[in-house]
Amino acid sequence: MKYYETIKEQFIKNELYKRVKDYSKIRNDLKTYYNVGKLLVEAQGGEENSNYGNKLIKEYSFKLSNELGKGYSVRNLYNMRLFYIRFKNLQPLAANLTWTNLTLLLPIKEESKRNYYINLCIRENLSKRELITRIKNNEYERLEFIDKENIKIDDKIDNVSGLIKNPILIKNSKNEKITEYVLKQLILEDISYFLKELGEGFSFIDSEYKIKIGERYNYIDLLLYNIKFNCYVVVELKVTEFKAEYIGQVKKYMNYIDKNIKTTNQEKTIGVIICKKENIFVLEYVSDERIFTTTYELV
Repeated sequence: MKYYETIKEQFIKNELYKRVKDYSKIRNDLKTYYNVGKLLVEAQGGEENSNYGNKLIKEYSFKLSNELGKGYSVRNLYNMRLFYIRFKNLQPLAANLTWTNLTLLLPIKEESKRNYYINLCIRENLSKRELITRIKNNEYERLEFIDKENIKIDDKIDNVSGLIKNPILIKNSKNEKITEYVLKQLILEDISYFLKELGEGFSFIDSEYKIKIGERYNYIDLLLYNIKFNCYVVVELKVTEFKAEYIGQVKKYMNYIDKNIKTTNQEKTIGVIICKKENIFVLEYVSDERIFTTTYELV
């Protein structure tokens, strides 16, 4: 088979297609790149023949650039080859991603990690900059409450715990000395960032949310709502190591919300305690399935 001529023909057809059918050119780009990647693997004699493959890709890149112009660099051809290898069982899914985001995902060897970011791109329509930030912040590595080693494409997160990461990154560009008040102010200064950092579907209701229990007023640090799971979220901020009494405090607030604010068509309130340091020995004896503890890290 004359692999070079076939690859060249794929690119020429793609350029013609883009001129005639502009509305679907991105999808056709991906189809072309996938087919070219497959041809490159076959021309190299298989996925493992990387030494010969590097030489062949350089040769093809040189010839294509001379004959067709820009856009056929060694890196681009190598990415097309890798695209076929990584997505050969997921080709229809690739149509939901941009080539720019795909090139950011291709170097990720771990399948579960790659699947996690693929799902994020599709669910949240991430831009290149947003995806770079999520990968750079090690979002996958900070997953704690789900089986992250077995993430599949199009996995559905079925509870709020699957959204929460550990640690939660909080911006502190002023390098202020941290108290609970300062920690809350840092969060409120960029509440949009915090909500995205916390997970998907969180919306802000209020800070220092006032509730009356008996004759005393209490104040919830942050009251959120998760649209995805139709429930209120009580968030308490602590700048110390986790203590057993924090569970009782948050549970009291959750019970108040459930009794006085939650409607019958809403799910039960959950609690999130964000503290400086966890204490696994205390957690072992005071755990509650609706209360999640995580730590924060200043960045």
